[in-house]
Amino acid sequence: MATALPDPALDLVRQDARSDWVRLRTLLVLRWLAILGQTVTVVFAALQLGLRVELGLCFLAIGASVVSNLVAMTIFPENQRLSDRDAMLTLLFDLSQLSFLLFLTGGLNNPFALLILAPVTISATALTVRSTIILGVLAVAMITLLGRYHVPLTLQSGEILQLPPMFVAGFWMAITIGILFLSAYARRITSETHSMSQALLATQMALAREQKLTDLGGVVAAAAHELGTPLATIKLVSTELVDELADHPQLAEDAKLIRDQADRCRDILRSMGRAGKDDLHMRSAPLAAVVREAAEPHAARGVAINYDFVAEGDAAIPQPVIWRKPEVIHGLRNLVQNAVDFAATQIWIEARWDAGYIRLRITDDGPGYPQDLLGRLGDPFLSRRARAQSPARPGYEGMGLGLFIAKTLLERAGARVSFDNATDPFLSVEDKAEKSGAVVEVIWAAAAIALPPEAASGPLGENRPIAI
Repeated sequence: MATALPDPALDLVRQDARSDWVRLRTLLVLRWLAILGQTVTVVFAALQLGLRVELGLCFLAIGASVVSNLVAMTIFPENQRLSDRDAMLTLLFDLSQLSFLLFLTGGLNNPFALLILAPVTISATALTVRSTIILGVLAVAMITLLGRYHVPLTLQSGEILQLPPMFVAGFWMAITIGILFLSAYARRITSETHSMSQALLATQMALAREQKLTDLGGVVAAAAHELGTPLATIKLVSTELVDELADHPQLAEDAKLIRDQADRCRDILRSMGRAGKDDLHMRSAPLAAVVREAAEPHAARGVAINYDFVAEGDAAIPQPVIWRKPEVIHGLRNLVQNAVDFAATQIWIEARWDAGYIRLRITDDGPGYPQDLLGRLGDPFLSRRARAQSPARPGYEGMGLGLFIAKTLLERAGARVSFDNATDPFLSVEDKAEKSGAVVEVIWAAAAIALPPEAASGPLGENRPIAI
């Protein structure tokens, strides 16, 4: 059995793109700002506030950061991106340097001890969980030591500035909770943003692929249209030659070969043009034609597809002619694929329309959506499979990307997409109705996707050149 090649697009959206996220220049700029702030604070505390500060050791710590920045700027290019390990070590250096400064300036009695949150928060937004946990544990260990061991803040008069032990304990607890909370919060928000970005990338790639197929079909259709007349002429002339050269078998055979090859060219162009035609006839199509086109790739997968297209209320309303947009076709195709994947024997595609709305419902007879995921369907990268396992796809665990792509593309085309179950998924097989599985409902305002009646029934006009 042939093995399918891995899809590079799926590898792109599945991989953890947190590696090599952080530019060295970004951390160096943040460190220069820290160096400036530390220098101003130490000088102000010593000269204006009258504190006895170990200026030599403080400037030694600040100088270490300056030297580190200068060395990094000299050795590495400006666009250097750090690996997870290198970025963690860089932040660990900043954490250690700040802890040493706090040790020299009163430990947790120094209100600037709150800045120890910065390296851990940066790690939570850009590095892996492992690196964030390491930095968080070390930060808590350092502030714990600073609470017990530090050089006291002393005035020029010899008076020691020291908070009551209860305040120091409260400050330690506040910083510890801040490390845990801010790290978890920043990590959660960044992970969701990253997942959404990756899923949108997959959506854009899917839409671009569908658009390319449509454009390719248009080019082929245009070629078939332009070559139709010459091929018909060749076939007509070759047929006449076959009749006239009956007394010359060899020449008649050549003429017959020309006629057969002309037929073959016509068949090839016809088969290539099935992807779609980028002419005015195919810029819009009846609703049923667009839905059938979207479902066609899944029609021969062993699951029966039942169609039902009926006007709602007033039966005199004709079937709407809608814009044949790539996002509509690809979005519906994903929904049909999802239904076929998990259906037992058949699915139903029902369309209803009136003067204001077009409603499309896709129902299967499968197990339905898990109740605990109904509110999250349409989000990418679900933590567990979005549907129960299908007999046709054993061991399949989805990431939710298919439904996300379909929902995003259809909403981009003006639709509102909702997910539900046809019946209670906890009912026994005997108690369930025929349409017992998952239900997807897509609703458009008619003005958003349908052509006006006069445009749908009027002349199409001349085809326009294909834009390349």
